[in-house]
Amino acid sequence: MIDLYTWTTPNGRKVSILLEELGVPYNVHAIDIGKDDQFAPDFLKISPNNKIPAIVDQDNGLSLMESGAIMLYLAQKHGRFLAEGDAYWQMMEWLMWQMGGFGPMLGQAHHFLKFNKGTSDYAEARYGKEAQRLYSVLNTQLNGRDFITGDYTIADMAIFPWAARFEWQEIDLNDFPNVRDWYLRIATRPAVQKGYQIPKFVTDIPMP
Repeated sequence: MIDLYTWTTPNGRKVSILLEELGVPYNVHAIDIGKDDQFAPDFLKISPNNKIPAIVDQDNGLSLMESGAIMLYLAQKHGRFLAEGDAYWQMMEWLMWQMGGFGPMLGQAHHFLKFNKGTSDYAEARYGKEAQRLYSVLNTQLNGRDFITGDYTIADMAIFPWAARFEWQEIDLNDFPNVRDWYLRIATRPAVQKGYQIPKFVTDIPMP
């Protein structure tokens, strides 16, 4: 049994989507970051960086923070959604791309384009342009592929929830047709639809 500590953010949704795809039982603990739940001492013991998501595996007592590490652990434990052969390293490459670029840069786009519009023309231009560039990179990778590395893996699950906030980033997915088709392919999966609403129903997955 997995204890999942999470909230309705792209990083949190990565892990709940994977757990739903795996079909393994898990308990949900809502960490409302709007109320600073992430700074509670009990949560700090599980996630020393005070960030969601985090898990505790009741099978062995292992606790983990950082969404990428959690996804790799769960996929390896259950032997699913990992690419094989050379594609494994391509999967890792795109997982790291999400954690090092797509996520952090789009997070900045959310900050300036969604929540602080008009605060800084420079920041809006900088992160808006970077968002466009990153979607172009992803669009090129998806040319001729249904999924990031061919098969559906944790790389797709990690990238998808960030793309699901395309409106916050002032991105029109129709400008990136390969991304749009990939996005719709994933959005219709029942496990993705369910995992997207953990820990509570907020909104349906946005559609282009």
